[in-house]
Amino acid sequence: MSAPETSLHEPAGGAERHGGLAAPLQYGYVAGPLIGALWGLTMAVVACVVVSFATGQGLAPSVIPSLLFGAWFGFLWLPDGGRTQGARIGVTAALALVPILSFIVLRPAIAPAPGTGLGTTILAWVIFAVATGWPLTRILAGLPYATATRHEFEEAVIRFLTGFGYIFFTAIVAIPFYVMVMTSLKNQQQLLQNPLDFTIDLSQGWSLFRSYSELFSDFNFGTYLMTSFGVSVATVILTLLFSVPGAYAVARLRFEGRAAFSRSILLIYMVPMIVLALPIYIAFSMTGLRNSLIGIVMIYPVTTIPVALYMLQGYFRGLPAEVEEAGLMDGLSRLAVIWKITLPLSLPALASVSLYVFMIAWNEFLLAFMLLDDPSKFTLTRGVAMLNSSEVPRQHLMAGAVIATVPVMVLFLGLERFMTKGLTAGSVKG
Repeated sequence: MSAPETSLHEPAGGAERHGGLAAPLQYGYVAGPLIGALWGLTMAVVACVVVSFATGQGLAPSVIPSLLFGAWFGFLWLPDGGRTQGARIGVTAALALVPILSFIVLRPAIAPAPGTGLGTTILAWVIFAVATGWPLTRILAGLPYATATRHEFEEAVIRFLTGFGYIFFTAIVAIPFYVMVMTSLKNQQQLLQNPLDFTIDLSQGWSLFRSYSELFSDFNFGTYLMTSFGVSVATVILTLLFSVPGAYAVARLRFEGRAAFSRSILLIYMVPMIVLALPIYIAFSMTGLRNSLIGIVMIYPVTTIPVALYMLQGYFRGLPAEVEEAGLMDGLSRLAVIWKITLPLSLPALASVSLYVFMIAWNEFLLAFMLLDDPSKFTLTRGVAMLNSSEVPRQHLMAGAVIATVPVMVLFLGLERFMTKGLTAGSVKG
């Protein structure tokens, strides 16, 4: 019996490589330039933002030239796989004329604004070229020049989306924080001269932090910090006092309505807080709790207990019931079992819930803004809102935002492993 014939234009095993698909994007010389074009545009934006923030000089990405440069890079870095290597090198060299002509006829992929120095422009171009070419060698590493399988095509797309996701989410977090910090280190004259200049003059020394010192000396921010810390800690304690027995009862005990209660724990979050604002304001005014920290400490746990119940009941269900049953057989009461067995085993979950509740209480603004009028009782978020005034310099508002953000950020980064472990430990039994 003779061997099956193969096409002269396709290597043996072509049917398996195609996977029965004929989508044109599965050809490397189409998918590669397309991915490269999108990556080139992304890197042009990144290069302009990074260099502009670092130097204070304006740079703008150009859509069509950056797409063309990225497409050419994407075609250039496709692996040969032993197929039509000589022809591809020639085509790649010829296609280099396209981005070159776009540079001459249209405009550069990164165009400097008037007054931008040549060195700044060259630096942006170097960053753009390196950030476009080098990652594409990794993104397109498994994508052949000729026909690709679905797996090879999808792997390249996933690598592109992963890189784009890292850049995008890093940018939306880092850029506002960077602008906030740099603005807080400016003085009023610098902000008026160029509000978009986010560089700093290190020669000013400690005077860079003038806004921070004025916040503590003139705006009473030390008291706001201590008030927010005390309110947040009290909220954590009250939340755990109510949520631990409630979550344990839902997870371990059998009572009528248990299933309905378990499913309805988070129903409170279906009602926006702004809807409850007026009734809360009226009730607190009538009872004399408005403009008091006791009222704030009373109302904050109402917003945190449901999510704490939901998180803890899942963790308690994942704990082995045999350990608790052994404690009951040894003569311990149910409360003693919870205190001596369940809670020590639940420390990761308790740490994660405490951190989460602390962050909610620390960042809460609506209730504090509505219920507190006395500046001596302001929480930190209420104090920062007070700075949003035409009479207060903008750098003071940014400095207040930094003071409100950094402590909880440091706390979260320091205890992140506990929070991650607590959130995931109860998801799998056994």
